[in-house]
Amino acid sequence: MEFIALAGMGGIGFVLVGIVVNVLYLRSGLPLPTSGKGLDAATDSFDGIADALKKPSVLVPVTWLCLTLFAAGLLSVLWRGNADQTAWALVGFAGVLLQNATFACVEALRFGMATAARHGRGSMAGLWGMSNVLFGLNQTFLAMALLGFTVAGVSGGLVPLWQAYLGYLSAALLVLSSLAAPYNVEGGNRLGLAGLIGWLGWISWIVAYSVTLLLR
Repeated sequence: MEFIALAGMGGIGFVLVGIVVNVLYLRSGLPLPTSGKGLDAATDSFDGIADALKKPSVLVPVTWLCLTLFAAGLLSVLWRGNADQTAWALVGFAGVLLQNATFACVEALRFGMATAARHGRGSMAGLWGMSNVLFGLNQTFLAMALLGFTVAGVSGGLVPLWQAYLGYLSAALLVLSSLAAPYNVEGGNRLGLAGLIGWLGWISWIVAYSVTLLLR
């Protein structure tokens, strides 16, 4: 199988597995930074889900692998263009790598919070605050990936006009939501809707780009 087709499958795989993981997280009762729960409510939630977190978390590394394959495939296709196209593609690739690294920290912190909640609340506040801010700031990296790969894709003729608008709008919403991250330490819901809409745009954009790679 050619790598470009594998990259297209990776993008669709990322979306499908990501949706499954998030559904399992929600069913387990995982409190999210966008849920509006304060520290006490989050502590009570984490106290009862330490074991429930393990099953969906097994699938999380698969999402990072799929997303990296997708981004590498895009980069290999867009690298063949002019200097500006290549530079924007590198911005997109950097955004994907930073997203993976940041969310690895978020994932690890969730287990730290579950352990802290089970054995005492002393360290829970700091872990909860760090996780919330990391979660919010991570949206900047999603915006980088959207912006870089959209601009490069438009230049290379891979991205139609509607997908370009979707990419730019989603990136703008994600950046807007990320600006509130420092004020989301205790789990408030500032600009959470903007981030959610931006994330839904992000996964739709990935599916559209993946289909383009599969049809090449």
